[in-house]
Amino acid sequence: MEQNQYKRKIYLEDKPRSVAREQILTACQLTSEIVEIPTVDALGRVTAAPIFAHVSMPHYHASAMDGVAVVAESTYTAHEQHPLQLKLGEQFAVVDTGNAIPGPYNAVIMIENVHIIDDDTIEIIEPATPWQHIRPIGEDIVQEEMLFPQGHTLRPADLGVLLAAQQLTIPVVKKPLVTIIPTGNELVEADKMLSPGQIIEFNGTVFAGFIREWGGEPRLHPIVKDEPEKIKQVLLEAAETSDMIVINAGSSAGRRDYTVHIIAEIGEVFTHGVAARPGKPVILGKINGKIIVGVPGYPVSAYLALEWFVQPLVCKYLGVPVPKRPTLTVKLGRRIVSSMGAEDFVRMNIGYVNGQFVANPLTRAAGVTMSYVRADGLLIVPPSIIGYEQGDQAEVELLRPLEEIKQAIVFSGSHDLTIDLLSSQLKHAHTERKIVSSHVGSMAGIMAIRKGEAHVAGIHLLDPSTKQYNSSYVNKLLADQDVVLYPFLKRKQGWILPQGNPLGIESVTDVVSKGANFVNRQKGAGTRILFDLLLEEAGLTAEEVTGYEREMFSHLAVAAEVKGDARGAGLGIYPAAKAMGLSFIPVADEEYDLVMTRSFYESESGRQLFEIIQSAAFKAQVERIGGYEVVDKAVPKCLTEEVKE
Repeated sequence: MEQNQYKRKIYLEDKPRSVAREQILTACQLTSEIVEIPTVDALGRVTAAPIFAHVSMPHYHASAMDGVAVVAESTYTAHEQHPLQLKLGEQFAVVDTGNAIPGPYNAVIMIENVHIIDDDTIEIIEPATPWQHIRPIGEDIVQEEMLFPQGHTLRPADLGVLLAAQQLTIPVVKKPLVTIIPTGNELVEADKMLSPGQIIEFNGTVFAGFIREWGGEPRLHPIVKDEPEKIKQVLLEAAETSDMIVINAGSSAGRRDYTVHIIAEIGEVFTHGVAARPGKPVILGKINGKIIVGVPGYPVSAYLALEWFVQPLVCKYLGVPVPKRPTLTVKLGRRIVSSMGAEDFVRMNIGYVNGQFVANPLTRAAGVTMSYVRADGLLIVPPSIIGYEQGDQAEVELLRPLEEIKQAIVFSGSHDLTIDLLSSQLKHAHTERKIVSSHVGSMAGIMAIRKGEAHVAGIHLLDPSTKQYNSSYVNKLLADQDVVLYPFLKRKQGWILPQGNPLGIESVTDVVSKGANFVNRQKGAGTRILFDLLLEEAGLTAEEVTGYEREMFSHLAVAAEVKGDARGAGLGIYPAAKAMGLSFIPVADEEYDLVMTRSFYESESGRQLFEIIQSAAFKAQVERIGGYEVVDKAVPKCLTEEVKE
C-alpha cells in the first residue's frame, strides 16, 4: 500500500467529549469473561457472581474471653455477701478466648472476676447471664449468607472473610486485555543512545500503568514505524487477540498521521477530534468488533484521552462504576483564558495559604510531562465560558490527597536548584511537608506574598541605583505588610556558554558584537534585571541583542537552550551551567534571599524550614553543587520591628 494515498486526508472534528464517550461505550458490545482464581490472589479483582459462605464463623459456640464456662442458671445465688463456690468439672470448665464451649455450659465469666480457692475450686460474687461472653455460631458469618454481590472490587479484609468462609476459589471478571501500540519513526527504547530528533518511548509504560491501575491487563507492543502496511498488520492482529486497542501517535493531521485512515479502511471511525484542550486529536473507532482508541503523541494529551475513553471502557467490561475524583473549591491566583466551544483541562498547583486554598496554573503545553507529574489538581474550564479572572473561585479535581496539599509550603519567585534540595530535606526529616514551587520570577514572587498566595518567595533583585540586593524592593512593594527578609544564599551569576566558549564571550558587549543567540529570562526575573543593567552600563539597548525576547522560566531551561546551540549564550547561575556541562564566565556575586510574612516565619512550618536551612546536612548538599554559599547564622530583617529570635 502506498503512503501517498493517506497524505493530508484531514478531518478533525470538535465533537463534545461526553457524546464521543457515550458513542464508544454503546459500540462496545464485548461480553465479559469469567475466570475462577485462588482467593489469595484476588486482591483488586471484581466478583463475577454473588459469593456465599460455605461455613459459619464461628462454626461453634466460642468463648469471647479468657475465663470459666458455667451454667448461668446455677450462679443466680452468687452475691458479694454470699460468695458461691464452684467445682472444676462439675460446675465449671476453664476456657480461653476462642475455645469451644463444652456442654452443658452456656455462659463465660471473665477470669478477672473469679477468685481461685485452689486447683479445683473457684469463688464468684456475681451471677452470670445466659450467653454472656460467648460468640454464638454464625455471629460473624452465617453459612449460605451472601458475602459479596456481583461487581464488588475485593479489598484486603474481603479476602480474609472469603477464606474464613472457606471460599478458596472465586469467580472474577477476567481482566480486559488492552494492547498498547506505540508508533513513530522517531521513537527509541529508553536504553538507546539518543540522536537529535529521536524521542524515548515512555508513553506505553505510562499507559500500561494506568490500565493496570484501572483493572485491565496491558500488553505493550514493540514500537511500530510510521509505515501504513505495518500499522495495518499490527492493528488487525491486535483486534484478534485483545479486548481493546490503544494506538499512540498518528492521530492528528500531519503528513505521517495515517492512523485514522487505516482504521477507516479496515474498520469504522466514530470520532476524529473532540472539543477539549489538550487532547483534541483523538480517534475512536472499531476493528472487527474491538474498540480502538487512537491518542495523541504529546504525553499530557495522551494521558487525558486515555482517562476519558479507555478507563470507561475498562470499567464497563468489569461492571464497575468509573471512579470520581474528590473536588475542592479554590481561589485562582492568576487569570486563566480559555476558548469558547471547547473544554480546557488546566493543570494546577494548589497551596493552603492564610486559611484559603490558592491555585495557580502550570504550563498548558501538551508535551510537558512534568506539568502533569507536579500538578495537584485539574481545573476543567467548561466550553461555555472563556476562562476565569484572577481571584475567582473555581472547582478543581484533586490529583493528590487534600492533607498533602494542606501541609505543603508554597514557594514562589525566582528559580533556584537548592529549593528542590530543601524540599527533599523536609521530606527526609519526616515533617510530612514538601515545597510546592512556582518559578515565576522575583517580582512575581513578591507580588504573590503581597496577595497572600504564597508562604515564601525567593528573590534576587538588584537595585540599579544602589547596587544593593532585595531590600529596596521589599520596602517599596511590601511596605504595608509585616514581612521578614531572610538572607539565604550567596551565588554566582555569569555567562552560560557552549563548552569551550566558541565565540569567546567575556562581556555583554561580546554578546552583541559577536551575534550570540541570547536566551533571556522572563520579565520580573532578577537575572533579567541584572542583564538590563549590564546593557545600560555598556551603552547598549535590548534591540541590539539577538534573542532578547526569547524567554525561559528557569536557569536550567536557559542552560538547556544554550546547550543545543553552538552560538548560544545566556545569563544564569553556575550550577545550571555545571548541570548541563557548559562553560561559565562569572559576572557578579548576588544575594538570593527569602521573603515571607512574619506569621509564617514564626509558625511551625517556618521553624522546620529554617532549621533545615541552617543544618549541616543541607549546607553540605548545597556546597557540593558548587557556586553557592548558604548564609551562616542568617539574621532575618523585618520591616516593622526586630524579629523574635
